[in-house]
Amino acid sequence: MKLKLIQQGAEAKIFLDSSKNLIIKDRTSKSYRHPNLDNQIRKKRTKSETKLLKKASEVIDCPIPTNTTNIYQIPMPFINGKKLSENFNNFALKEQKEICREIGGSIAKLHKKNIIHGDLTTSNMILVEDKIFFIDFGLGYISSKTENKAVDLHLLKHALEAKHFMRWKILFEEISKSYKKILGKTESEKIFERMTAIEKRGRYRH
Repeated sequence: MKLKLIQQGAEAKIFLDSSKNLIIKDRTSKSYRHPNLDNQIRKKRTKSETKLLKKASEVIDCPIPTNTTNIYQIPMPFINGKKLSENFNNFALKEQKEICREIGGSIAKLHKKNIIHGDLTTSNMILVEDKIFFIDFGLGYISSKTENKAVDLHLLKHALEAKHFMRWKILFEEISKSYKKILGKTESEKIFERMTAIEKRGRYRH
């Protein structure tokens, strides 16, 4: 099996197995940690992310992990599409709005299941025809807390402001409307109120 390294992060290396059309996320060993502790952490995080991906795949489009005997790896189908972070600014406003409505609805579906993605940026979204696939749940977890859902949205808002600053307000408004429609008025209002409070805390600290 010939693997091609396509991405290297702080926690893991991402390989492409083109013969099987698979992506393999390999959590790498950390030399600064005790070997036993390192193995435990890598195993736990890999298992947790695998479970989260499978749970998320029940409600949104995302890669579904396949079986493996390696406890530090997550093999999953290669999503052949356009990385949103690299292409989004080239789209017409109408198409951007449609995509944002899809994004907002998907996030609401995750939050309904108490799934927190933890790294909501357009770098972790892939456009395949008219579908948005969410990837990289490495920082994700399960939580029913309003605060955690608000932080998820707060991070996305800032990611849009940084990467797609020309229209970020319009785009986040589309995401918000779709999110509220799926999640419901009462629950979503609590989350957006908390998001505003988080932003005020951030401004106060600076």
